[in-house]
Parts: sequence; C-alpha cells; structure tokens
Amino acid sequence: MELSIDTASELASIALSREGSLVSDVAWRCERNHTVELLPRIEQLLDEAGVEKTNLSAVFVSIGPGMYTGLRVGVSVAQGLARALQIPAIGVGRLELDAYPHRDFDGPIVAVHRAGRGELASAAYQAGPWRELSSPRLSPPDDLAGAVRQGTLVVGEIDDKLSALLEGRDVIVRGPAGEGRARSLAELGFARWQAGETVEPALLRPAYLRPPAIGPQQPGN
Repeated sequence: MELSIDTASELASIALSREGSLVSDVAWRCERNHTVELLPRIEQLLDEAGVEKTNLSAVFVSIGPGMYTGLRVGVSVAQGLARALQIPAIGVGRLELDAYPHRDFDGPIVAVHRAGRGELASAAYQAGPWRELSSPRLSPPDDLAGAVRQGTLVVGEIDDKLSALLEGRDVIVRGPAGEGRARSLAELGFARWQAGETVEPALLRPAYLRPPAIGPQQPGN
C-alpha cells in the first residue's frame, strides 16, 4: 500500500493506493490548518481502510509550488514516515498533479495557480507519452496569456484577468479538480517509484518559485 499526501494549497487531499490504483482518498478545505489537521486525517484514512502504518510500502508527496506552510508540513510528514518505516519517498510537482487528470486531452495542457503579487505559477504538459513541455515558472497574466498557444487546455486556479485575456481564443479553460490532487499523486508517484526515481527522505524539498516570505500567513509559491 502507498500513501499520497498533497498539502500544496487550501484544498488538501490524501490517498491510499495499491500499486498506483486508488483504494480510498479524502479531500478537505484545510485553510491554513495543515499543521494540526494532516496527521489526524491520515490516521482516520488508515483506520477506515483497516491499514496499519507498517503496511505502507511507499509515501508520495506533492512538493509544490504552493503554500509555504502546507508544503512544509506535507513534506515533513512524508519524510518522517519514510524514515520511521524505512520505505521510499517520492515527490511530484503540484502543477503536474493539476494537469494529469486531463491527460486524455489531445494537445498541450497548461496548469496554473495563483501565486500572489499579481503573478501566476504555470507549467505545460502533454500526453502520448506523458511529459513536461515547460517547467514551472512565475509570470504576470499578460505574459502567460501571450505564451499560450492555440488549441491549449488551461486548467487550475485561473484568475479573472487571465480568463479575460484568453476569452475569444481557441483555448479551453477549466477550473481545478474538486477531488484534490492525491488521486493523481498515487498514479504518478507509483510510476516514478517503478522507474527508480526515489530519494533519501532528507533530500525531499518543497519546490518554491520564490523564497518563502518571512512572517505568518504568507504564501510560498
């Protein structure tokens, strides 16, 4: 059994899977309470599935970009479990997890999330086989809209300005998946595990696109 943890945003999610196939999952609005809510939710998920921690064979975690506090908590919990249970730990990017549910789309998929300071984080992917077309980056809505090609699917946290800039173009726009990202993490994490893409738990790091701000209630991104 594998455990997937995504705490990159206020919509947190966790999942149990067997060889990448979903067994059970839960998503909830965590706001900024990841520190106090994540471990009890994991315990509840395991209890309801009748699974002991010692039955886990790997842990997958979203490494961002995203909320500083959420990512720090998620990565720390994944590291702790991997070390305590002596199991592999695999990190997968948040934007890839946003794009992956749309892998049947025949064209580029640009995943977006709001990064504060008037900027958006984005990255592009495409299936057949699944691959990254452009790595995560920060940009203002005007620059991002100018880089989006015709026939692209844009998904995720799309703000009003970007939506207006894309209006009337041959571009499909969809919001984020309501069930959270842990389902995609279970599949992608297992694929990376099978490919040997594991790291020492201590080497897992959140992927911030700008240095974390100093002080409480600050996004990382």
